[in-house]
Amino acid sequence: MNWNIPPLFPVKGVIFDMDGLMLDTERMIQYSWEVTGGELGYSNFGSNILHTLGMSRAQRNQYFLEKYGEDFPLQQFTDRYHEVYHTYEREHGIPQKKGLKELLELLKQRQIPMAVATSTHGEHTIPELKRQGIFSYFQEIVTGDMVKEGKPNPRIYQLTCEKLQLWPEEVLALEDSYNGIRSASQAGTKVIMIPDILTDDTPVSSYLYGKMESLTQVAQWISGQEK
Repeated sequence: MNWNIPPLFPVKGVIFDMDGLMLDTERMIQYSWEVTGGELGYSNFGSNILHTLGMSRAQRNQYFLEKYGEDFPLQQFTDRYHEVYHTYEREHGIPQKKGLKELLELLKQRQIPMAVATSTHGEHTIPELKRQGIFSYFQEIVTGDMVKEGKPNPRIYQLTCEKLQLWPEEVLALEDSYNGIRSASQAGTKVIMIPDILTDDTPVSSYLYGKMESLTQVAQWISGQEK
């Protein structure tokens, strides 16, 4: 695959998405939805993740109600899929994406500020970052419950840039979802797509500064090894 490796710019800050970008959680969510949806009598329920990546909890809930009707047992589904997810997590753990620690260490050494901008609520984000041993790398963490409008609305990235005290055009955003890419780009940051479940960049190509295979490649690019 040909990756779009853009020219390096003076990166003064980096904003990371979390699910599907730093942590390999999206497939776990897809699995838990498939299991729970099947128990409730819905077929192929896990495929919904393709339409909800990057959404906030409220946006995702609205999506389910609009697709399956007001009678959809939203609370029952939510409680049960959380059980399935956490059981899987206890048994298998949550893998970090390739190159994450390498990139975090490089940015730390270069004293480049880092932040998280995730649609996930803080009650789940903060404990998970601590469990993964990466919480201390970030100067700011902005979660889905801190903004009124979720991705693709640009507010979460605007707020994160404000907290970093950086102009958006000075910031590199790393995203895997279409909603996240649109959010970051419309806020004014330069966005690199690191594919996860979604691999085709065609729907968001106009929003992208570049596309790279992994966080390892991002680290190589910033360190000047990627030509």
